[in-house]
Amino acid sequence: MTRIGARGVEAVIFDWGGTLSAFADIDMVDMWRLAARRLDPGREDQVCRRLVEAEAKSFDRSRTDQVSSTLGDILRSASEDLGLDVAEAVLEEAATHHLDSWTPHIVHEPDAASVLCAIRSRGIRTGLLSNTHWPRRFHEHFLDRDGLTPLLDVRLYTSELPHMKPHPDVFHRALEELQVSEPGRAVFVGDRPFDDIHGARRCGLRTVLRRNRAVPGFDVEPDAEIGQLSELLGVLSRWIGEG
Repeated sequence: MTRIGARGVEAVIFDWGGTLSAFADIDMVDMWRLAARRLDPGREDQVCRRLVEAEAKSFDRSRTDQVSSTLGDILRSASEDLGLDVAEAVLEEAATHHLDSWTPHIVHEPDAASVLCAIRSRGIRTGLLSNTHWPRRFHEHFLDRDGLTPLLDVRLYTSELPHMKPHPDVFHRALEELQVSEPGRAVFVGDRPFDDIHGARRCGLRTVLRRNRAVPGFDVEPDAEIGQLSELLGVLSRWIGEG
């Protein structure tokens, strides 16, 4: 039987932060403070600043070599720069406290589940591709909590991949896992013009920009723009009807 989605769109791939989950505009210093306290209580402020800098440097690589990193990489980098001699157990404890500090701020969009259900009801596969240094277990905890895990056929985190968006390899990996052979039959939805829209367009995917004034701009033209996640369904309806 021919599925409706196969006519024009076979898969929709989502970014996570600012797309499926609400954008958290918070002070990163506060997020790193508990980790810094565990690494070196006597130099909490200094260590905290260095952790913030190391994280920013990690994400800045999206505009250079696009090599991904993990939470452990950031902690080790900051520790080495500061001359801290810390055991793996301390790094693990610091990582746990950092992740715990994020928990109150992680909220998925209220219509995320209904949108994913509607997409899947049309015979369209769904995926998640997130630029992140956090471990899979952290993301999956919140996806499980809000009932989104079974609604996403594929979930990819760059903390487990050699590169991050906009590197072509991560988009090709998503297409491969979703069994989409023609990139033009996949849609990428994200809030970052460079990482998400530029990266996906370069690989031949259709793109939908979820507007977010808090992220850096980039001179790229998405195939569609939305303000709310639910608006995506109308966009897909038009594309599915293209024949």
